[in-house]
Amino acid sequence: MKVNFVQSIIAILISALFAYGFYSFSVSDNKTLLSLGSFMFLGITSTISFGCSFELSRTSTNIKTVAILFFVIALISNSCFTLMAFSVPAYVLINGILFLIFMLTTYSIYRAQQ
Repeated sequence: MKVNFVQSIIAILISALFAYGFYSFSVSDNKTLLSLGSFMFLGITSTISFGCSFELSRTSTNIKTVAILFFVIALISNSCFTLMAFSVPAYVLINGILFLIFMLTTYSIYRAQQ
């Protein structure tokens, strides 16, 4: 795996801006949890999709596609949480399960070397 630092930094900054937007427009009392959770999820998926490349082109394409898909899912999920009041366990469970599915899928693709 090769990391392009300039693209990774830009991806992380974009994720930080999304997290700030979620914090600003949130109607819930759990603004800090929403902003930190969305920053971590969006930051990791955007860094993998835009800032990393892998040895095999098939592996790179598949992992980047999965990362972009989960980036969009995270945007939709966090947008929904922004517009409604939510409990901490609900947020942690939903985003935690989504993140773990992303990590499992990415790891499976990487190990298969497709």
